[in-house]
Amino acid sequence: MTDRSVHRLHPAMRDDIGDLITQRPLPGPHIEQLDPFLFLNHHGPQTYPPHNRGLPFGPHPHRGFETVTFILEGELAHRDNAGHESIIAAGGIQWMTAGRGIVHAEVSPRAFLETGGPVEILQLWINLPSRLKMSEPAYTGLQRADIPTLELDGGKVSLDLIAGEYEGGTGPVRSLTGVFMSTVRMRAGGKIRFEGLESRSVFLYVVRGLLQVGSHDDQITAMHLVELDDNGGAVELRAEHDTFVVFGHAEPIREPVVAHGPFVMTTREEIAQAIQDYQAGLFGAALA
Repeated sequence: MTDRSVHRLHPAMRDDIGDLITQRPLPGPHIEQLDPFLFLNHHGPQTYPPHNRGLPFGPHPHRGFETVTFILEGELAHRDNAGHESIIAAGGIQWMTAGRGIVHAEVSPRAFLETGGPVEILQLWINLPSRLKMSEPAYTGLQRADIPTLELDGGKVSLDLIAGEYEGGTGPVRSLTGVFMSTVRMRAGGKIRFEGLESRSVFLYVVRGLLQVGSHDDQITAMHLVELDDNGGAVELRAEHDTFVVFGHAEPIREPVVAHGPFVMTTREEIAQAIQDYQAGLFGAALA
């Protein structure tokens, strides 16, 4: 089986949101999307002082895509107008299907506002095809203990399986579009191989550490998105030092993408309709 090779590396670009340190590799100067992967924000790592204002993501709407939020450090409180509410701690994830429209807030828990502490969060946007953009909104919040871990390569690699299947394991999230999603913790010298990637778009982001991919000689450093070529059905990852990556793959949608703020649709007319529907209260009750 032919392995894929590295096509281009995309560094995360600094774009702070208030006092929240934020870096973004996708979209970037040389990449608009990795269809269907649209957007990645890397918040932190940083430490908030006591008596802080917390995360700035108060009530806001979405339509037409899914969000996957990885809580690496700290805690994140989610609340939406479909009745979902949770506080997810470090190591957990939130998977939200905005579908036809949802209003949610992602903020720091009250205790964090008083005491402060470390924060590191990733948020990834995954597009939905036009036939699913008006799906029923949904939310899944998983704590670290809810996510199965596969110990591989003699214990040098730990794969946290969020969605999809690997080595006989199945992730707890059932994606509408068959997305595979995982986080991979690799010790120095560890390696892992992913197969069955023919016709799939691969999402690979190095959160920390040093990574080698396939026959690519250069070490890939933290906060880089790895864009692979389209040839081949496998990829092998090797860690030079202790390394943490997000690895996913999905079928490309191959439809137009028209994004405006929190809405992702296929035409400008659909964007205008989303704005009109939200202003008319058709996304449901407002959040206080």
